[in-house]
Amino acid sequence: MSNKPEKTKGSGLRVLDGAAVVVVGVIGVVVAFAVLHFVVGFVWEIVKIALIVGVVGGLLWVLGRRRR
Repeated sequence: MSNKPEKTKGSGLRVLDGAAVVVVGVIGVVVAFAVLHFVVGFVWEIVKIALIVGVVGGLLWVLGRRRR
């Protein structure tokens, strides 16, 4: 008997495994961009509303002081 270890075939990534990694990576990037787009859009809407409220409030404050 020989003490040489037997070589086993298929010990690494297969083509299907590599394709699955690529597909999952692409889907992950698309989902990340969609979520980031939603979050940035939501924050931008809040900033715009705050600016509008601030401008209208400032205008009302200036007009209120002017009448006194």
